[in-house]
Amino acid sequence: MELEEIKEKALRGEGVSREEADWLAEYKDLDKLCDAANEVSRRWQGNDVDSCSIVNARSGRCGEDCKWCAQASRHHTGCETYNFLETEEVMRAASANDEAGIRKLSLVTSGRAVTKKDLEKFCDVFRKLSKETKLHLCASMGLLGEEEMQMLKDAGVRRYHCNMETSSTVFPSLCSTHTPEDKKRTIAAARKCGLEVCSGGIIGMGESMADRIDFAFELAELDVDSVPINILNPIPGTPLQDTPLISEEDIIHTVALFRFIMPTKSLRFAGGRMRLSHSSMLRIMTGGMNGVLMGDMLTTVSNTIADDRVLFAEAGMKF
Repeated sequence: MELEEIKEKALRGEGVSREEADWLAEYKDLDKLCDAANEVSRRWQGNDVDSCSIVNARSGRCGEDCKWCAQASRHHTGCETYNFLETEEVMRAASANDEAGIRKLSLVTSGRAVTKKDLEKFCDVFRKLSKETKLHLCASMGLLGEEEMQMLKDAGVRRYHCNMETSSTVFPSLCSTHTPEDKKRTIAAARKCGLEVCSGGIIGMGESMADRIDFAFELAELDVDSVPINILNPIPGTPLQDTPLISEEDIIHTVALFRFIMPTKSLRFAGGRMRLSHSSMLRIMTGGMNGVLMGDMLTTVSNTIADDRVLFAEAGMKF
């Protein structure tokens, strides 16, 4: 195989085969691989940063048992808990994001799913956001069905987020209270109601590079619009608190592979990037990544918007 031939295939919008992905996983010249991935990214996503931010609209007290999560009630992490974030707080965050030039905003809630009664309250907030900001509105509210998805769409939501998290073979070892099929049904319900879909996951939870490749191919098959890539931040009090950190080189390599597997999709740099060196973040932004989740994460702090502006400028990207 030749990298140039694989790159030309991706430039045509064709995802690589499994055999080609496995070959790329063993490719030793990481800078050359990243340069090729960057060319593919710029071909399909341009130079504009696909920016978004989140508001933690409901925090903690989650009954699920996801091993990575600080918000699971069975884990003792000391995370903040509340049922509804005040509408004024949401609007302040939205206004700040709007003024900063961030394009998308998602309200995120803990728990398996938001009840219809509670969803009506969140829909009131979405309607207010739709009227008073220019933001592309997203929601991440658990395992919902078509009726709930339609409620969100009618309230002004344009995209639904439901992370697959990791490959279907690895997922059962990390969560037993819901399944990849539950998530796929949620994604199908969102799509049936005409919502865009954002779905990615977390790398560094003990999986192999082959598992990550499996994961990327599953996302490609689901044909999601946006793929957030998080790096595990082992949180004290969770079962993954002692998980060894994967290397920055592994993270860079993984992002490039995701770009070749999903050449036309928006790949979004999400949680966990604060631990990376500036040079690694720059290499990722010039190695296949075109989007960034900005501002504070759910239970951790991210890079500042000012820091990100510097990063984007160095990467030759527009924000």
